[in-house]
Amino acid sequence: MPQPNETSRDSQANQQQVPMVVQGRPGGGGFGPPGGRGAPIVKPKNLKGTLKRLWQFIGKERKWLSVIFLILMVDAAVTLCGPYLIGHSVDAMNHPDVTASFDIIYVFIAGLIAVYIGDSLLTFLQGWMMAGVSQRIVLSLRHALFQKLQKLPLTYFDTRRHGELMSRLSNDIDNVSNTISQSASQLMSGAIAIVGSLTMMIYLSPLLTLASLITVPLVYICGRLVTKKTSVLFKAQQTELGKLNGHIEETISGIFVVKAFNHEDKAIAEFNEVNGKLYEVGLKAQIISGFLMPLLGVVNNIGFAAVAIVGGVLAVKSVVTVGVIASFLTYSRQFVRPLNDLANIYNVLQSGVAGAERVFEVLDERDEAADPPEAVELTNPQGLVEFDQVSFGYRPDVPILKNISFTAQAGTSHALVGPTGAGKTTIVNLLTRFYDTTSGSIRIDGRNIEEYTRDSLRRCFGIVLQDTYLFSGTIKENIKYGKPDATDEEIEAAAMMANADGFINRLPQRYDTVLSENGGNLSQGQRQLLAIARVILAKPSILILDEATSSIDTRTELHIQEALLNVMKGRTTFIIAHRLNTIRDADTIMVIDRGEIIERGAHDWLIEEQGMYYRMFYNQFKNLEGAL
Repeated sequence: MPQPNETSRDSQANQQQVPMVVQGRPGGGGFGPPGGRGAPIVKPKNLKGTLKRLWQFIGKERKWLSVIFLILMVDAAVTLCGPYLIGHSVDAMNHPDVTASFDIIYVFIAGLIAVYIGDSLLTFLQGWMMAGVSQRIVLSLRHALFQKLQKLPLTYFDTRRHGELMSRLSNDIDNVSNTISQSASQLMSGAIAIVGSLTMMIYLSPLLTLASLITVPLVYICGRLVTKKTSVLFKAQQTELGKLNGHIEETISGIFVVKAFNHEDKAIAEFNEVNGKLYEVGLKAQIISGFLMPLLGVVNNIGFAAVAIVGGVLAVKSVVTVGVIASFLTYSRQFVRPLNDLANIYNVLQSGVAGAERVFEVLDERDEAADPPEAVELTNPQGLVEFDQVSFGYRPDVPILKNISFTAQAGTSHALVGPTGAGKTTIVNLLTRFYDTTSGSIRIDGRNIEEYTRDSLRRCFGIVLQDTYLFSGTIKENIKYGKPDATDEEIEAAAMMANADGFINRLPQRYDTVLSENGGNLSQGQRQLLAIARVILAKPSILILDEATSSIDTRTELHIQEALLNVMKGRTTFIIAHRLNTIRDADTIMVIDRGEIIERGAHDWLIEEQGMYYRMFYNQFKNLEGAL
């Protein structure tokens, strides 16, 4: 597979570490392992294992489930009284005294009214409590998943479609929510109803009980046949839904590119293809799952016919009364209905379990390597940076950097130039520990960066990238992203230093202007100015500029260069640039090619050497007399 290069910059700015002042995606030379987006889904776990893990996850909600279970037991006991009272009401008709007969019936009717009212109240109570439990579980699950996403290494996001990850946070967790709220209480109440009804049926007539039990194996067989098919289909449905969300997210994020290249028809065709696959697998899942209830209805009718035939024979022989048969038919219905529900619930569970599996797949991913116990805080960094025989590759057999060594004294500026894919941005990715070296070491202020805590290390960096990312919110909130406690005066001073105050003051709400997603209501140059202001406000010790002025017009660039020179004073600065006129004043220029430093020195010295840097510079300015 092709190795990612420095031009493969996609929308990953929102995955950055908050303590670090990062103005966009830390992408570039070799950013991300091979495989690209849309990597295959991990093999799903089984139903039993996922349910067991979900039970372990719910933690403190178990006590509320216990309370709900007790309410369901009381509700079941109340419900079981109904058929018993109905049977005795029927038998009361045979009382020799008509007046006494109606007096007894009135008592039973009053009892039935009380039973039904009590059942309604208890059902409402357990439903209300179950809704709270399910939403708290889902709240905890969604929090755990989002928190996990913040801890995952960038390599994980390089190999996943962002829309597919969003689908796990939304659709899959919603399926888990629906399953818990709808299925858990039905499972508990169904189990209680089956045991209670069976007990009363045996008490009333063991022979009729045997007749009604012929439906049990039929219900099991029908449910097993259907759910065996739907379990696979519901998993496939969730997978296809994730793919569809990924395609939608990509298309909407890149809508300008889609329109610029007249790609609308192809985008629609791709959408229709993915949507068609989702339709096909969803249709199969729904059709096959829809077979279940009609099949169970036939089974139920068989059971009622058996009870009616056997009950009629027993009534003729005076073995049971008509009231017993009336009660038994109701108990039989209460016994069979939970069996049907359990089979249907098991079918519904497939969708929820499929969502839970996909959530747990993310939770099972390995976090970004934790700081070692002996890690120390990087305080008052001076900015001395040393690379010592550093090598790195996203795959062991494809090295990106090869034995890179250099020293950047505190307060000096260093430019990294070279062809696309040479490894320039990979160097700063290693410096900021977005990735760890394959071999060699990187030191800041004389200590290996792996000995510092990541948070303290990244706080000392300020990065301005070519692809700026702004968050939804006001301009003020975006500028102070790296320094949340900044005052309005500090924010305005930073904007003025970045030459951003001019266009900000022309906006109706000035610094309180609300930005759309990624600052879509601003021009690219204006977004870049805000990104630079954000770094200026944070006052980092080490500054990294990755094509920081590439999206700004020449006139504005002159003002920005002046602002950046002020920011760079006293700070170690790394500048990645293809426009070589922006790095002429750098203390050291390093030419990177195929993962190696092939030239280094000041601009004038490199021009005199007439090596690769000379040729790059000449090709850019050959039409400008006196440029060299």
